[in-house]
Amino acid sequence: MQFGRSYEEFEIGAVYKHWPGKTVTESDDHLFCLLTMNHHPLHLDAHYAEQTTQFGKNVVVGNYIYSILLGMSVPDVSGKAIANLEIESLRHVAPTFHGDTVYGETTVLDKWESKSKDDRGVVYVETKGYKQDGTVVCVFRRKVMVPKNSYLEQRGGEQPGRPVMAEPPAD
Repeated sequence: MQFGRSYEEFEIGAVYKHWPGKTVTESDDHLFCLLTMNHHPLHLDAHYAEQTTQFGKNVVVGNYIYSILLGMSVPDVSGKAIANLEIESLRHVAPTFHGDTVYGETTVLDKWESKSKDDRGVVYVETKGYKQDGTVVCVFRRKVMVPKNSYLEQRGGEQPGRPVMAEPPAD
């Protein structure tokens, strides 16, 4: 199974549809909010959300949705990355609620070789996340430094650092 891509494997215009999706539970959302110290009642207090918001229920915190989508994209985009260079833009365009399932896809917008090192390049991608009904909920663009094949070959190939399994001792 492929995990990430080398610079040569990216093509401008390619679209990677990330699989599987992730159904967001209330406990996922609450744990993320508590871990990141985002205690806004819109995300944590059902009574508050029912009584005072236009949605009438808790909204999943947007940074959790972004994090899910970023994680979903790793096997297709940044699994071999040398560095995540920049998140250029991040837009939350529609709410996500407990029980929604989030899916994502990434489009390669551009790519260029590094000016300082000939064994790597930069890919510029846009990831869109959408719910089970097709509603787009989040869009972000980022730049990722990825290795060229020469970089990988110098460091052990497709799975650098993977140890060789030793045979068990004979009886």
